[in-house]
Amino acid sequence: MSVVVRLAGPHDFDAVGELTVAAYARSGQLGDDYARQLRDVAARVDLGEVLVAQDEDSGQVLGTVTFVLPGSELAELSRPGEAEFRMLAVTSGAQGRGVGEALVRACVERARTVGASALVLYTRDGPSAARRLYERLGFVRTPELDWTPDPRIVLLALRLLL
Repeated sequence: MSVVVRLAGPHDFDAVGELTVAAYARSGQLGDDYARQLRDVAARVDLGEVLVAQDEDSGQVLGTVTFVLPGSELAELSRPGEAEFRMLAVTSGAQGRGVGEALVRACVERARTVGASALVLYTRDGPSAARRLYERLGFVRTPELDWTPDPRIVLLALRLLL
């Protein structure tokens, strides 16, 4: 499988929204308000860059991520000079096939292009394939920036110095 990462266009919005909601529902990270936010890809495009990973042969969208800079309404963690990504999601059938890694690497390149000193993100606590991927790519824990938005949700801060 060959994957290409590109900016999402309006023709992708419905698929990207549903893909993201499905991925977050599978991982137990979904409430009604968050589902609405994840489905509203048009709003995300206005506040950051929504990227999609697409199978080059079939054209199927396999994953997505939202790249943002500090000051965006979507930015949760990034400070001036940093970049951030959120809402990384991969279809269940494409997990373990390098799609998430391709999306993260695209965010790293985008952060370098805009001159960011670091790329940051939040991930859920506990072991996960996503966290193993981030750590393998060089992201390190930044525990002083961890966040608990809800008593049932602990978000761990990770940073990659560029």
